[in-house]
Amino acid sequence: MNLASIGSGSKGNGTLVRSGDTIVLVDCGFTVKETCLRLARLGLSPEDLSAVVVTHEHGDHIRGVLPLARRYRLPVHMTFGTLRAISAPGSRHSLAGVTVQEVRPGRRFSVGAVEVLPVPVPHDALEPCQYVFEAGTRRTGVLTDLGSVTPHVVEAYATCDALLLECNHDPELLARGPYPPSLKRRVGGARGHLSNQQAGSLVTVLERNRLQHLVLSHLSEQNNTPEHALEAVADAGFDDAQRVRVASQQEGFGWLDVN
Repeated sequence: MNLASIGSGSKGNGTLVRSGDTIVLVDCGFTVKETCLRLARLGLSPEDLSAVVVTHEHGDHIRGVLPLARRYRLPVHMTFGTLRAISAPGSRHSLAGVTVQEVRPGRRFSVGAVEVLPVPVPHDALEPCQYVFEAGTRRTGVLTDLGSVTPHVVEAYATCDALLLECNHDPELLARGPYPPSLKRRVGGARGHLSNQQAGSLVTVLERNRLQHLVLSHLSEQNNTPEHALEAVADAGFDDAQRVRVASQQEGFGWLDVN
């Protein structure tokens, strides 16, 4: 398996999981033009993609999904709740010409050579899911946009070989930052986003001897820094520069081999 990102943060997200000829794009928060440019940096074009898998309906994750899928005839996998959210009256999203396949939380499905486990998470969306991807004996997890680490999340992600993990904010920086009080409560709430320390608490229960790559992701540009995120994970006992890195909003990160 291989893992890469075309960008990670509040301005747009997109993660790639590859096994053989199967390439899954998780979310697409960029325009089609920008997505093509970012894919090209990784040696890909949209025609190489097998499917798009959606975590939830927020714009930084779904902005480019339907236009990309429509133009390049890509199937889109999402929960019924996400589908209902984007097709609600007044929505700017158009499902015309897009093949949508329903995802059911906890029920595995396959995209080519990759088996996908949808994991329900606490977030302020209608039916959000994050995902664990399996090919052979390898497991790659994508886990962002959740406000708390539930026992179900721990069970699903404890045995990953690679993990893209949200480290959205530092609580002190969030408290002192420019957000209005209502947004601070939302971000720091149980259905908001993981703090560095919450991410660190999950790291303590992972099978760290198995974990080849830990990518800290979805960092807030206003309420976090890579240094804060890395320090929190190091404090949790995972201080390994060879295996830990930070995904950026502009660059994402290049291909990582999951052997």
